[in-house]
Amino acid sequence: MAATAVTVAATLAVPAFAAPAGHVGHRHSATKEAMDAAVRDGVPGVTAQAKDAHGVWRATSGVGDLRTGKPRSTEDHYRVASITKTFVATVMLQLEADGELSLDDTVEKWLPGVVRGHGHDGRKVTLRQLLNHTSGIFNVTKDKTYVERYSTKDGFFKHRYDTLTPDDLVGYAMKNEPDFTPGTSWNYSNTNYVLAGMVIEKVTGHWYGDEIDARIIKPLGLGATSVPRTDPTMPRPSSRAYGKLAQTATGPTYDVTEWNPTIAYGGGNMISDSADLSRFYAALVRGRLLPEKQQKELTATVDTGDPKRRYGLGLTDVELSCGVHVWGHGGDTKGTLTVAVTTADGRHSLAFNFNGDWSGDSDAVIEAEFCGK
Repeated sequence: MAATAVTVAATLAVPAFAAPAGHVGHRHSATKEAMDAAVRDGVPGVTAQAKDAHGVWRATSGVGDLRTGKPRSTEDHYRVASITKTFVATVMLQLEADGELSLDDTVEKWLPGVVRGHGHDGRKVTLRQLLNHTSGIFNVTKDKTYVERYSTKDGFFKHRYDTLTPDDLVGYAMKNEPDFTPGTSWNYSNTNYVLAGMVIEKVTGHWYGDEIDARIIKPLGLGATSVPRTDPTMPRPSSRAYGKLAQTATGPTYDVTEWNPTIAYGGGNMISDSADLSRFYAALVRGRLLPEKQQKELTATVDTGDPKRRYGLGLTDVELSCGVHVWGHGGDTKGTLTVAVTTADGRHSLAFNFNGDWSGDSDAVIEAEFCGK
């Protein structure tokens, strides 16, 4: 879950061509080389889509199944991990636009007594601070017990089909001290988006995934995108996902494709594909999902400690080496790493996925597509 945007049919339409896997147009040759380099570095396979004024380019590198040697597909579904956060933040902003909540509300107002323990205090944290990671709330995926159960070999294979509640996840986080006083610094925390999902449910009376489906997935026609509840399997077509389940990149490689998405919840449980992610982020940055006021809030960024990366509300602004800014999000979880970014005008987008979690340079793929190197 960690790392590292209605009517759109006409506005997002561009002349399209589907390049066969491995076909390299001259505009994307650097991108394909960066994908191939990731495979040489140890990633089993990569699938990607880029869209610009010239059309749509799709390509793959490597394999989707280490046992059979089956190649990756440009149509692959995959877990998008923390890209889920952008969907959650968008729903929160829509609820604010509807007058259902304010981002300046405290967490305590909507979830009384939930953020408590070891110095955590929901009365001092706002919804905005959840969305831009300035809350200081401890990251659940860094909790020692959580890591032992869900991120180590023995724990993962014993517990990967566990069903957890959001309260369970927050409970892991509350056993630890906050990272800092709310509003005084920045630190990425999946707990923030577990809480955001809980707030959506409290405000609407509906499961947060149903709100994402009704407000974003269906209006944009994202046919490959879903918010799974407890089903550990992947829709077809998809590739296998591989991880080391260790703190190092050495040692055995394990098939970690299946796991219960409740262990991620609003921090990173969604599934999508490259085409849908490109469509979503283009729609978002173009203001197709939010009114002007909320659009400005979405892109009001804070310092992350990296001068080239600033964080808005579930959205990252990255300045590349050539000076181009791209907006989007990354997501990595067991066996998979995904990035989806677009230029501020939504006209040039890139989405890609590695089906391995221990190697490969994702930044190099982004740089290649937008800077040509």
